[in-house]
Amino acid sequence: MAQQESVLVLQERLAYEQRLVQLVDRIHSARGLDSIFIELQGEILGLLDADRMTLYAVDADRRELYSKFLAIDTVKEIRLPIAEKSIAGFVAASGRVINIADAYDLAEISKISPTLSFDSSWDKKTGFRTQQILAMPIMHDGRAIGVIQLLNKKHGGRFTKEDEASAARIAKTLGIAFYNQTQISQSQNRPKTKFDYLLAQHRISQDELNSAVAESRRRQVDVESILIEQYKVPKSELGISLSQFYRCPFMEYDERILPPPDLMKDLKHEFLKRNYWLPIRREDDGILVLIDNPQDLQRVDSISQALRNRKIKLAVALRKDILLYLGAASGEYASKDSIGNILGELKDEGGYESLDSGLGELDENDSAVIRLANQIIMDAYKSRASDIHIEPYGAQKDTVIRYRVDGGCLEYQKIPGAYRRAIVTRLKIMSQLDIAERRRPQDGKIKFRMPDGRDIELRVATVPTANQNEDVVMRILSASEPISLDRLGMTPRNLAEIKKIVDKPYGLVLCVGPTGSGKTTTLHSLLGHINKPERKIWTAEDPVEITQYGLRQLQVNPKIGLDFATAMRSFLRADPDVIMVGEMRDEETASTGIEASLTGHLVFSTLHTNSAVETVVRLLDMGLDPFNFADALLGVLAQRLVKRICVDCKAEYHPERAEFDELAAAYGEEAFEGLGQKYDEAFVLHRGKGCASCNKSGYRGRVAIHELLVTTEEMKRLIQTRARVAEMFVQAKAEGMTTLVQDGVLKSLAGTTDFRQVKAVAIK
Repeated sequence: MAQQESVLVLQERLAYEQRLVQLVDRIHSARGLDSIFIELQGEILGLLDADRMTLYAVDADRRELYSKFLAIDTVKEIRLPIAEKSIAGFVAASGRVINIADAYDLAEISKISPTLSFDSSWDKKTGFRTQQILAMPIMHDGRAIGVIQLLNKKHGGRFTKEDEASAARIAKTLGIAFYNQTQISQSQNRPKTKFDYLLAQHRISQDELNSAVAESRRRQVDVESILIEQYKVPKSELGISLSQFYRCPFMEYDERILPPPDLMKDLKHEFLKRNYWLPIRREDDGILVLIDNPQDLQRVDSISQALRNRKIKLAVALRKDILLYLGAASGEYASKDSIGNILGELKDEGGYESLDSGLGELDENDSAVIRLANQIIMDAYKSRASDIHIEPYGAQKDTVIRYRVDGGCLEYQKIPGAYRRAIVTRLKIMSQLDIAERRRPQDGKIKFRMPDGRDIELRVATVPTANQNEDVVMRILSASEPISLDRLGMTPRNLAEIKKIVDKPYGLVLCVGPTGSGKTTTLHSLLGHINKPERKIWTAEDPVEITQYGLRQLQVNPKIGLDFATAMRSFLRADPDVIMVGEMRDEETASTGIEASLTGHLVFSTLHTNSAVETVVRLLDMGLDPFNFADALLGVLAQRLVKRICVDCKAEYHPERAEFDELAAAYGEEAFEGLGQKYDEAFVLHRGKGCASCNKSGYRGRVAIHELLVTTEEMKRLIQTRARVAEMFVQAKAEGMTTLVQDGVLKSLAGTTDFRQVKAVAIK
């Protein structure tokens, strides 16, 4: 009897091995990954003791897992991020095998990783109940290129070690097959010539390309120049084609970029011109070199030798652009106002050497330094920068110039460290600061006229830094027009309520938020809404950033005793209807504002607080009388600025369930359901893919999110009794207030921004 059982076991094992060999052959002969996903899943599952199975492949470019399945004669795709939130994503990220007895046992899952979770949305949607899970990475050359995930063991309480061994054998075969299929796909998709992308996009026809090649041979010039000049192929499209073919970045000529002088000094310009390459900048892990043909191994080898075998990274560029860079480095081709040409003139004059040694001073006749400072300011304004940062690191290292655009800093230019004193001193002269004082901070202002006649003002701060350096930070205050109230991006409720508030004859209106959150812009929009000939409006600001016809605007000057409180007291003697005071910094200013609002004036001001409700408590803590304050206050508008998704590259996408749940939790699940939002295939969000318009960031410009507290009779009662923040918050919500986060969620759903930006500014 025992012998018969042994024979049966042996026969079953042989049958299993035979089926496995047949399956391996089928996997290796599959027509592609889609065939493995759809046609072979049933055969793979037949060898494993499980109810269901999902195969995932890794999309390395997007750092995602994807799988395909057949649904009503249509092939559909599912995707999830390679991250520790999902089980398959965790397996792909860590390369570990997961064997779970109960997917709904949170304790069992948290033992594997505290951040790991099981997404039960698929169970709810299909009615299938997941219990056991065996997830195994599909490996090749030590890295995960896919995941095999088995659900619910058919026989027994959980997947065994034998099951893991069987799955591992199939995963090993799949690893080879996935890799081979990926290589075949890449070889089929890879352009065969450097102009295939242009042909595929119908930018040019094959006949036009043939004519361009013939013309280039006749004229002894490169084909790229012919395509741009005669066939009007955009340089950006040509760059994409070259980048795809050479599999490296494409770089256009930018007059703001100057090749590193210390790398260029040992290289002969004529040699570089003949061979069409040059070092363009240092990077953390080497030197970036521009070349017209990165596949020319002989030239790449000579580059390595010329740069003393330092690690190099290649980028492709047009020959014409490479010559422009070389000309800029030597001062040959640079335009009069290019940074490279200005720096070259500065070096020739030798002005920086005398400054660095302390033997001389700059004056208005140092034309190259003047033009350098002017060009930095003009380029910053054209780039929509709010701030300019000049950051010296000593004579031996480059001085870095950075711009702040849409709230984030971007590197604009590096200039040799020897020029640091020249540029800092020039900016101090423009700001009317003491150029001999380098040991303490100084503040000043620059009035600057742009070439188009527009006047801008810059608020300048100098700060002494380590190693006897001196930083300069300039805030650009453009004398701009106010934005219309209807264009501030408010919700219909907030817009209607704020218009009701500002149309009242007297009371106090506050706009609150941190520095740089757009409070002044909003206040000027409110003033613009009520700026009529029959109203006299006074403003006290520090500084006056936005000018409006009809407003009488005063700039405070604490150095001579003209602060906000003094300005407000003087306004009360100047027959005002409306007063705007830049900030309620102290109890005196706040008390004067409340007194003015109670005596028939409409008062606007700002405060640095986190939310609308907290503003009330903050002012009461200053010592204000709660009854007068409650009577005076009309409303509090809290706001933040979030980055706006670039309209030129905005695209829809279907988010993961976790992202939907995060939005619902942030808004409040019951309220979110009231918006009519539900997670299905029709639910989409938006994100920026990155383009030239937004500097590949996916964002361009900013938009405000708002939280408006309106002081109703019940709210006034709570203020008078000094109620807690929590009580006021509940009352405000009951009266229709949407929080900053809720307003951010609404703008995320509308495709104006994304929730990541909202979290960055509005969630504690």
